[in-house]
Amino acid sequence: MSCFRYIDLGSIEYNEALHVQTEAFQQLIDAKTKEKHEVNTLYFCEHKPVFTLGNHGNASNLLASEALLQEKGISLFRTNRGGDITFHGPGQITGYPVFDLERFGMGLRQYVETLEEIIIRFLSIYDIKGERMTGATGVWIEPETERARKIAAIGVRSSRFVTMHGFALNINTDLSYFAMIHPCGFIDKGVTSLAAESDCVIDFEKCKMQLVEGFMEFFS
Repeated sequence: MSCFRYIDLGSIEYNEALHVQTEAFQQLIDAKTKEKHEVNTLYFCEHKPVFTLGNHGNASNLLASEALLQEKGISLFRTNRGGDITFHGPGQITGYPVFDLERFGMGLRQYVETLEEIIIRFLSIYDIKGERMTGATGVWIEPETERARKIAAIGVRSSRFVTMHGFALNINTDLSYFAMIHPCGFIDKGVTSLAAESDCVIDFEKCKMQLVEGFMEFFS
C-alpha cells in the first residue's frame, strides 16, 4: 500500500504550484516537530513556460534577454532548490514529492538516486536506456559520449529530511526553449525528450500513471 497521496495539479503557473508545495512542505515539517502524523504528497503538474534558477545557479546561464522572455511569454524565477537553471513547460511532467524521508529510511543522497532510478525504469518501458552521469544529477541518454543529452533534471530542497521540488521529465516538450539557457549549467551537453527519442508523440496521461506506479514501488 502506498504511503503517499497523489495529486495532479494539471497545467499551472510556476508560482501557484510553488505555493501549494511550500504549504504542504511546511505542514509536514510542523507535524513532524510536534510528533504528529501528516500525509506525504506527490504532486505532478505541467507548467506554463518558465525558467527557474537554483540557489547557487549562475544567472549568466540564461542566454535570453528580459525583452525576449517577455516576447515569448516566459517567466523567470529564482528558487530555493539545488541545481542551476532549467526550463519547465508544456509537454513536461514536473514532479514535486513532498515526502518525509525518515518514514522511508532514506537519506537525501539515496532519495535523489531513487528519483533517478524511477525515471530510468520508466524510460525502459519505452525501450529507452536512461543512465546516470558521473558528477551530475538527473537522467541522461548516452552520458559518456559526445552525444550526451539530458532527459530529466532533478533539483530538491530538504529540511528535517522533508523534501520539496523534485524532477522535470521531458515527454513531448518543445526543446527549442533550452536554446535560451545553458541547461543545468552545462555548455557542452544536449537536451532531449521521450518524444524525440521515440520519434512520435507520447501519451502524456499514461506516462503520469506509469511514473506514479514507479513511486509506489519505492515509497510504500
